[in-house]
Amino acid sequence: MASEKKEPALPKVCAAGVLLLTRESSPHFLLMRHPDRWDLPKGHCDDGEDFLTAAKRELVEETGISGDDCEFDPDFQFDLHYPVTYRKQSGTYRKQPGTYRKQPDKTFQKHVRYFLAFLPQVVKIELTEHEMSRWWPWSPPHQIQSQTIDPLLAAVADHLSANQSG
Repeated sequence: MASEKKEPALPKVCAAGVLLLTRESSPHFLLMRHPDRWDLPKGHCDDGEDFLTAAKRELVEETGISGDDCEFDPDFQFDLHYPVTYRKQSGTYRKQPGTYRKQPDKTFQKHVRYFLAFLPQVVKIELTEHEMSRWWPWSPPHQIQSQTIDPLLAAVADHLSANQSG
């Protein structure tokens, strides 16, 4: 009987983000533009930082919006787990599907936790780390990025529907 060789566990890295949704009669949600994709305000957790603290810190760093100006939904959080690797090419790091920036060519198991927060209306975003931002109309189902954003938006849509009918 052959024994199976168990692969060592990947080192872990955590990140946290916020889906901002307006409470307007026609709600909108915020996405930030990276050179190659749209994403939510999010970033890596600092040492010893819990997910919610990291999410609020990243929100203000990337948008200028304080977590104190938002209403966080205490009943919603969404977790994703996936491998992530960065490769060094021509003096820069290029993200590969499935290394973490400070250690190129090493694969990590990434754990991202997203929170849902509300603003009364669309607000102007102070861009600090992104090319641009955009308030997208809330009209599920969305097809923006299948690995991370679409599952989150589907979970938020389900959560909001359940709370409206319950």
